[in-house]
Amino acid sequence: MNTQTKESQASLSPADALNMLKEGNQRFLNKKMINRNLNAQVEATGGGQYPFACVLGCIDSRVPSELVFDQGIGDIFNVRIAGNFVNTDILGSMEFACKVAGSKVILVLGHTACGAVKGACDNVELGNLTEMLRNFDDALNASVYEGDRSSANTDFVNMVTDNNVKLTIAKIRKDSPLLAEMEANHEISIVGAIYNVSTGAVNFL
Repeated sequence: MNTQTKESQASLSPADALNMLKEGNQRFLNKKMINRNLNAQVEATGGGQYPFACVLGCIDSRVPSELVFDQGIGDIFNVRIAGNFVNTDILGSMEFACKVAGSKVILVLGHTACGAVKGACDNVELGNLTEMLRNFDDALNASVYEGDRSSANTDFVNMVTDNNVKLTIAKIRKDSPLLAEMEANHEISIVGAIYNVSTGAVNFL
């Protein structure tokens, strides 16, 4: 597969870009990843970059976006932070990715067994983590669940994870009028998904 160029990126619709991520994950699952010359892609992108997607993922070492979506150098803008939430700096990065650099899709990628979500469920207090985990308060409050609301309950953790992705998408639209307008004009899509760390499969929401 060729490295993205200005022309190839411009020819893609948001639906095309999303399909490229879906098809890439299917190749990953089927163990039919594309054999890329990464060194050649380094050379090809030395003068500029034209990624087709911006993925907001967790810092979790088990969820490397290029690998699980079978993409190469120059294909994806990676924004990674524990628990895949957004703040002003991350929104600014996404605005750069889409408005300036031409990406066609923003994917908010949560994952199963997320340590940040588990920490929020357990009200963990540790250094700067204490303040960071407050970013999940809304997802916790939105997760109506009768029973164990701790990290020991996989069902509850999964519910909070799903809600966190959905609320993050809503926050992107609310706090970035620029990205919201681009989506309304069908220039980009903003979507969510959950990666299963046990199977490698991405479930698009």
